[in-house]
Amino acid sequence: MTASPPIRLLLVDDSEVVRIGLRTLLSGAPTITVVGEAGDVAGAVDAARRHQPDVVLLDIRLPDGTGFDACRKIIAQRPDTRVLVLTSVADEQMVDDAIRAGAHGYLLKEVNGSALIQGIQDVAAGRSILDPAITARVMALVRSNVPATRDVLDSLSPQERRVLALIAEGRTNKEVAMEMNLAEKTVKNYLSTVFEKLHVTRRSQAAALYAREHGEPRK
Repeated sequence: MTASPPIRLLLVDDSEVVRIGLRTLLSGAPTITVVGEAGDVAGAVDAARRHQPDVVLLDIRLPDGTGFDACRKIIAQRPDTRVLVLTSVADEQMVDDAIRAGAHGYLLKEVNGSALIQGIQDVAAGRSILDPAITARVMALVRSNVPATRDVLDSLSPQERRVLALIAEGRTNKEVAMEMNLAEKTVKNYLSTVFEKLHVTRRSQAAALYAREHGEPRK
């Protein structure tokens, strides 16, 4: 069986010391290859274009803007690139801003090395992740800003609800397809319909709506 190629990772942080530390830490992970690094928004966008990373590990505070600016610009140029925010800011509004900018995960810098590596692998595999330290507060924020959920979810067919339930558990489209014995393209079509009915544009928003009615998804 042929091994999967390592995840191509771009490091973006305004601190050279932090970048060196991350590169050193991740050098011991055979599943990850650091292909480049940057210290500001402009550099991040340019490095993403040149190095074509699978995942960008991104700090929020940058000297010429924010990580959210970089996230939006990178995803606009490379929609398949996944973005994982790594920051010291434990603020639920920042998480909401990150999600709106297109980020696929949010971890705090207090995370240990093995959890960081796992987070990068999860994001690269298509999952969305959130640091456990702020999950409860973010869920409260999301719940306070979504419409009456039961009426909205009632518009979904049983099959659409099943797809949404699996997405809320953090499953990828491929995993949902295998679980439901469907083609991956069929799952994508179901998700498009679910997003349209729920008036959302992201998996995380749809999952939050489902969680409000059914409780938080399983870890």
